[in-house]
Amino acid sequence: MIATLLFAAFVILMLVGVPIGAALGLAGATAIALANSDTQWFGLLAVPQNFYAGLGKYPLLAIPMFVLVGSIFDRSGVASRLVNFAVAIVGRGPGMLPLVAISVAMFLGGISGSGPANAAAVGAVMIAAMNRAGYPASFSASVVGAAAATDILIPPSVAFIIYSVLVPGASVPALFAAGMVPGVLAGIALIFPAVWMARKHKMGALESSMPRPPFWKSLREASWGLAAPVVILGGMRAGWFTPTEAAVVAVFYGLFVGMVIYRTIKVRDLFVILQEAGELSAVILLVVSLAGIFAFSLSTLGVIDPVAHAIVNSGIGEWGVMALLILLLITVGMFLDGVSIFLIFVPLLLPVMNHYKWDPVWFGVILTLKVALGQFTPPLAVNLMVSCRIAKVRMESTVRWVGPMLLAMFLVMIAVIAFPQLALWLPHYLGY
Repeated sequence: MIATLLFAAFVILMLVGVPIGAALGLAGATAIALANSDTQWFGLLAVPQNFYAGLGKYPLLAIPMFVLVGSIFDRSGVASRLVNFAVAIVGRGPGMLPLVAISVAMFLGGISGSGPANAAAVGAVMIAAMNRAGYPASFSASVVGAAAATDILIPPSVAFIIYSVLVPGASVPALFAAGMVPGVLAGIALIFPAVWMARKHKMGALESSMPRPPFWKSLREASWGLAAPVVILGGMRAGWFTPTEAAVVAVFYGLFVGMVIYRTIKVRDLFVILQEAGELSAVILLVVSLAGIFAFSLSTLGVIDPVAHAIVNSGIGEWGVMALLILLLITVGMFLDGVSIFLIFVPLLLPVMNHYKWDPVWFGVILTLKVALGQFTPPLAVNLMVSCRIAKVRMESTVRWVGPMLLAMFLVMIAVIAFPQLALWLPHYLGY
């Protein structure tokens, strides 16, 4: 009865507009109080303890730093220079700007770890450029929203950091390495339908007449941005610093590029950058800490084992369970961000993963792919919300363009499920 109330309270609070973190914390605290009705106040002491326990984990220190990195590179002008360099490589022509948008979004995924932040950075540059070239605003928003979904797969990824905290058998370096190949495959898969739709519907008629940036000049201007993932990921691989320390190094590298090399960031801009990063980090970490209360109530009420037992003994078999999880998480991904989904569902799914002896790193990549699909699936998709706001279009207008790209990324997910080595080869090769 109390377990039912836990989920009912959470859903009702969400429906009436209570923020996700507050809904998790209030539902969890209510369930804890009811479960300890004889000693209610002593039982409620678990609330502050688990609030702190949810937050007091070393890998989580990387989250505010990577969020800050995203804000710094967004304001430093790295995105616009990467776009110029990409255009200099592929040239002008029908379908080339969507290719550039997806490529730049994939590259920026190696700098920040947030899909909506990536959509904002790429969308600010690419949507205006695509509109000038004659692409419909709804198509531009669809391409940017889909491209930004690769961000949570390509390291560094905030979602992978959260998953590593929740799953003891999955380290951050192993997850970062495992996400690289599927993330690149997802980006390449998105390019095909985006270019095909642009050419089929004769979009970008003005693109061919626009000037092509000089290659060597654009390479020189973009070189500092191109070196950022090398510094972040190469330093981790070389053992110079941990993922958390890598985030701090990336912050100072971004400040050096923005303030000394490009000189697009002034001292007065630092307050705004730190404020933006602080607010976004606080939201993420507050959700993480309040989800700790929800997770504690799940475990103490004995909800996890019966749910896992029901799934495992449903009679649909291992791959039927996987299909069920795909449907569930893609649907939930339309409404919630990846961090919230992991915090709510990973504790419930861990016994299922252990029962079928699925590799925890591979399972983390699969879950992240499912969430990535949800991030640009209408009617409620966090990445599409950002790109549609920039393009000033309604999300309903993107449905016809998003469909083929959803299918392309879905096929990548099926390939990773069918061939686990697509995700596991690189971490095994690197020794993680």
